[in-house]
Amino acid sequence: MGATVLIVDDHAGFRSRARKLLEAGGFNVVEAADGPSALDSIASVAPELVLLDIQLPGLDGFEVAERVAAGDDAPIVVLTSSRDAVDYGSRVTAARVAGFVPKAELSAAVLSGFLGVAR
Repeated sequence: MGATVLIVDDHAGFRSRARKLLEAGGFNVVEAADGPSALDSIASVAPELVLLDIQLPGLDGFEVAERVAAGDDAPIVVLTSSRDAVDYGSRVTAARVAGFVPKAELSAAVLSGFLGVAR
């Protein structure tokens, strides 16, 4: 298998669809449903990339991204949302993340671009 991706989203349906899509693209996928679980998974699994929904219970995606970026050997973090990045104003550009991907545009190829890996 390829790189490990942690999908963090409180909607089980999205996690399931994203898992199928990314596994078909060669990724190893781990899931978390909220901010605190995401931090636990990052610590235990050490994924190369975190696909992080912005609106999460417990801690929102911005808070999780901030905590992740503060650690050593931090994974690449990509924010996702059903809304457009402009809806969040400067919070997306100020977040220490690799980028933003609308959920409707998620693909293995898009994530591979963040990893610099051809798939």
